[in-house]
Amino acid sequence: MRQLGSTTTTRRQVVKAGSATAAALALGSRAGNARAQEKAKIRWWHISTAEAEQAAWKALADSFVAANSNVEVEITVIENQAFKAKLATAMQSGDPPDVFQSWGGGVLFEYAEAGLVKDISADLADGWGDTFLPAALNLYGTDGKYFGVPWNMGVVVVWYNKALFAQAGIEKTPTTWAEFLMVVQTLKDAGITPITVGEGDKWPGHFYWVYLAIRNGGKPAFDAAYSREGSFADPPFVQSGANLKELVDMEPFQEGFLGQNYNDAETLLANGQVAMEVMGHWSPGNQRSLAENGEGLGDDLAFFPFPVVEGGAGNPTDVLGGGNGFGIGKNAPPETIAFVKHLTTVDAQVALMDLGLTVPPVIKGAETAMTDPNLVAIADLLAEAEYLQLFYDQFLPLAVGEAVNDAVQGLFAGTSSPEDVAQQIEDVASQEMD
Repeated sequence: MRQLGSTTTTRRQVVKAGSATAAALALGSRAGNARAQEKAKIRWWHISTAEAEQAAWKALADSFVAANSNVEVEITVIENQAFKAKLATAMQSGDPPDVFQSWGGGVLFEYAEAGLVKDISADLADGWGDTFLPAALNLYGTDGKYFGVPWNMGVVVVWYNKALFAQAGIEKTPTTWAEFLMVVQTLKDAGITPITVGEGDKWPGHFYWVYLAIRNGGKPAFDAAYSREGSFADPPFVQSGANLKELVDMEPFQEGFLGQNYNDAETLLANGQVAMEVMGHWSPGNQRSLAENGEGLGDDLAFFPFPVVEGGAGNPTDVLGGGNGFGIGKNAPPETIAFVKHLTTVDAQVALMDLGLTVPPVIKGAETAMTDPNLVAIADLLAEAEYLQLFYDQFLPLAVGEAVNDAVQGLFAGTSSPEDVAQQIEDVASQEMD
């Protein structure tokens, strides 16, 4: 990697010998040397809390610092939900971290509109942008301007334990919502907890409602609501709540699911205690970190696409997904771009692949290193999709995304009706988006 020059040398005071005493010259020299030794600090916040993942990211940061002695990287690791709150606070204070976890979409664009993140379009135009898969990179750009870059991208699917399916006598994975509910009942009848969900974090449950909206209304329904030509209280969204209520009423989830977080819930699947989880492409890697055996379910882990809804307007290949990326704060030192470039090389993608962090990868050429058959299949599913919908709580404006999560949690808790959920979301959307 190119050695970066010090940013402090341009600020060094030059003391002319002809106009200073020897003592002043010495003092000026010492001050100049101190400033020359100052390092550019890059503050990086990420959400990869598993020990192995933290170590892998730190190794990449350390290798950058080793090649760039004028830079130091200060890493702060924050759990997903806590991160979102802390980042919002930092943004409100006008002092965002230099590099931070982002999912792209409306939340990032809100920060951009407020002038809180850097426009890195010119940096991407020098060839860096051509190294990314366009569909992944485009989640971080709007109106021709880019404010971040991805480091993985995939889709949400239904992960399941093949051994528990076999134990319950289930020979075929479901393709429709009706078949899915039948599988849930069959698992319950066999004494197996069908599904794990960490609804204490809210976002895992929103996957169900959004996927059902994709199945019931397809892209046209979302586009109409988003453009405000339609509404989030339109029939496809109400129907999605009705479908989800069918599932909730079956009581298919683990005990205490309303108070448990994502890792609590996924630990159960990783250790073979539940049969299914609706979760993203990152799940296998996280399961390995949570499993008592350090490996997870191994060959017993598989997935099937989220079921279609009979009579729904969505295309069966439509998917809910997205990925992780890096946003860059407005006050980030110039060296930050080189650092993020370092984190998004083919070599970096491959180095993180065994942990499941960069799968599916977003840098061209890295896909040849994938070996996990589940993740290769996820990449194929993504490639077949005509419509990929980014998670609502990231694509929509921040307040609307929060309204989705809050309203859907009410449906899981049995305190809100399908109509209530849709109207609660629409009420906020009408305030924030009209």
